[in-house]
Amino acid sequence: MPSSSRRQLLGAMAAGAGATLLPGAAAAQSANWPNKPIKIIVGFLPGGLTDAWARLFAEQFQAKYGQSCLVENKPGAGANIAIEAVAKSAPDGYTFLMTTTGAVWQNRVLYNKLPFNLEKDITPVLLYPSGPLVVGVSEKVPARNYKEFIEYARKNQVTMGTYAPASHPHMLADYMAKKDGAKINSVHYKGEAPMWVDVAGGQTQIAVGSYQAFANVAGKGVRPIAATGTYRCPKLPDIPTLKEQNAGGELGALFGGLPMTAPAGTPQDILQKMAQVAVEGWEQPKARQIRESFAIPDPVLGLEDTRKAWRDVAPIWIKQASDLGIKLD
Repeated sequence: MPSSSRRQLLGAMAAGAGATLLPGAAAAQSANWPNKPIKIIVGFLPGGLTDAWARLFAEQFQAKYGQSCLVENKPGAGANIAIEAVAKSAPDGYTFLMTTTGAVWQNRVLYNKLPFNLEKDITPVLLYPSGPLVVGVSEKVPARNYKEFIEYARKNQVTMGTYAPASHPHMLADYMAKKDGAKINSVHYKGEAPMWVDVAGGQTQIAVGSYQAFANVAGKGVRPIAATGTYRCPKLPDIPTLKEQNAGGELGALFGGLPMTAPAGTPQDILQKMAQVAVEGWEQPKARQIRESFAIPDPVLGLEDTRKAWRDVAPIWIKQASDLGIKLD
């Protein structure tokens, strides 16, 4: 991974990283932690990468601490239902959130009113990578690269599948419309599987998503034309990135991720212990299996690197969303 991209990925937004309990109270609360099951609330349906990382973490946590870790899926409203549930939970180290960086970064400018403050009410813990996303088009579309697709989309009305509002695909669709002049509308699906099925069937002309989900329809009505990020998808080495095709602007070269966050005020040592579970488990067989399946070469980030990512990368994403003028309410 190029050093410039690595520096970007290792940075964004420490605004929510600092709030903690008073030292005495924190020590008293965390001394016996964990003495009951913890809960991870996932902002999306089961089956995707966010859910996969959450369930892997739950297994690793239970193995390390001998305490149950429950995963609860609360999809909907651009992950805001899940975020609200965690933001309003007690900061005692027993409730955590797994979602996308788009939900906890861009949502602050994509929604005019939220029942929580994303800068103050949650704090980052760790950041799982998502790897390059695949840009795939229906084989009914006569395009084999990004330029050819844009030429087609300037003359024909097209739809682009996304797996969530405020997601990277959603922002790319708006970029294509506003910067490239494409006649393109976003369609938000409840998961990647139905999105890619519609691309394969020609009901949707283009989509962007994980390699694993794309691989299920590759050569079955869908062809890849690009990848997001600054390096090629390891499973598709012959497919150039958007950046290589001088496409997508800064947005196309960005990497997102799948962060775990906690209610602001959660004791520092608990945050550190949670992050360490993921870091220590990164080379375990199940973690390697997920990385292989989703074509992810990047490492999970621990607490300090995630806070650095919160400082440096999130402002870039937020500016991109602001510049596009996307509003979801």
